[in-house]
Amino acid sequence: MNKSSCCISKPAGTSGPDGPVESVSTQLTWRDHLAHCKVRWNLGRMGFVIAPGLYAVGQPSDQSPVLVTANYRLTFDRLRRELAHLDAWILVLDTQGINVWCAAGKGTFGTEALVQRLRQERLAERVTHGQIILPQLGAVGVAAHEVKSQTGFQVVYGPVYARDIKAFISARLKATEAMRRVHFTCYDRLVLTPVEIMLSLKYLVGACVVFVLLSGWTREGYAVRAIMQQGPRVLGNLGAAFISGACLGPVLLPWLPGRRFAVKGMVIGFIVALALMLAGLSGSSLETASWFLVVMSISSFLTMNFTGASTYTSLSGVEREMRTAVPVQLTGLGIGTVLWIASLFL
Repeated sequence: MNKSSCCISKPAGTSGPDGPVESVSTQLTWRDHLAHCKVRWNLGRMGFVIAPGLYAVGQPSDQSPVLVTANYRLTFDRLRRELAHLDAWILVLDTQGINVWCAAGKGTFGTEALVQRLRQERLAERVTHGQIILPQLGAVGVAAHEVKSQTGFQVVYGPVYARDIKAFISARLKATEAMRRVHFTCYDRLVLTPVEIMLSLKYLVGACVVFVLLSGWTREGYAVRAIMQQGPRVLGNLGAAFISGACLGPVLLPWLPGRRFAVKGMVIGFIVALALMLAGLSGSSLETASWFLVVMSISSFLTMNFTGASTYTSLSGVEREMRTAVPVQLTGLGIGTVLWIASLFL
C-alpha cells in the first residue's frame, strides 16, 4: 500500500527512534475535495486509503496529543483538517479502507490492531504522557484495559465528531454531553444517498432492460413500435421506483411510519406509485395495479438496504428484517411483473 502523496510532506524536527515521521498538511486542496466527491459517488471508494502508520501535524513533541483513526482517507482527511494550528500525532490503523465505526464492528479497528500498531511505531519512545485519544465510535472494538495492560497507554475516548477535537483537547480531554451525541440529520442522510444510488444502479439497469424488451409484446405479436410507445413510460416508472427507495426513503426516514426500513420504503413507494397514477403514467387499471406492486417492492428493498448506513440499526435487527421482508418484496415484484405482462395483451 503506497502512502498518499496529496497531503504528505517531509517534516523537520519530528525524528524518533525509527527516524523522521512524515508530516501531513491540515489544508485540503481542490484535488482532495474532488477525490471526496468521487468517493461519495462510489468511484474508487475501495482504494481511497492512507497507509497505516504514524503521522505528524505541525511540530509535535513528546507531550503532544496522539489521535488514533482509520486508514479510510475520507476519515483521515476530516481529522487532519480539524487539527489546524495544533501540534499532534496521528496514529493510523489498518482498517482496510473502512471508516472507524464500521471497522470497529468488523474488528479491524480493535484492541489487537491498536496494540500491534503502538508497538510497531514504538510510540512509547516518542511520547511521555502515556495517553492516546480514540474516536468514541471506535469504542465498541477496543478493550481499553487490555490496551493499558499490554502497552502502558491509557485510552481516552474523544468526541463523536472531528470538528469537536480542538475543544476536547482545550478542555483537557473532557467531553461535553453534546460531544457524545450522534446526529443523523437530513443532510447526513442525503450525502449518503449517492453511494446507495451507485450500488443499486445495476438493479435498475437490469430491470429496465427486461421490462423494455418485454414491452414489445402485444396481442398481435412482438413489435418494435410497441417498445417505442411503452418504453419511455416503463423507464420513467422504474426510475421513479428507484429514486423512491434509494433517495426519498433515506431522506424522509424519520417521517415515514413504521420502525422497519422495509415498511418505510413500502410507504414512500405507495406514495410515488399513487403520484404516477394521478399523473396518468401507469396505464390501464390492471397495469396501474401492477405498477403499485412493482414500485412498492423495489422501493421497499432499496430503502431496506440503507440500514447499513444508518445510526440506529443493529446487525441482528437487520438480519431479522431481511428474513421477513425479502420474501414479501420478491412476491410483490413477481406478482406485479406478471400483472404488467398480462396488461400488454389486453
